[in-house]
Amino acid sequence: MAKTPAWQRKAGKSKSGGLNKKGRASYNRATGGNLKAPVTSKNPKGKAKKRRKSFCARMCGMKKRLTSAKTARDPNSRINKALRKWRCNCR
Repeated sequence: MAKTPAWQRKAGKSKSGGLNKKGRASYNRATGGNLKAPVTSKNPKGKAKKRRKSFCARMCGMKKRLTSAKTARDPNSRINKALRKWRCNCR
């Protein structure tokens, strides 16, 4: 029986939100994508700054529109963990 890819299982997910290195590699193999690690520095420059701004805008919109009120308030939900890791300040 074939296992599901790591990015869909606990083995590929980071405890602090998002995917870990194994999960990103698994996703890239399965889809031909090019996922990169999150931008976690306090003051990124250049492309990293634009990438973080884009991610935060997209995910804050998802949190507002596509999650239930319970999930949006839960500090341990996957979306809130990811937003914290990327240092997004959604209002």
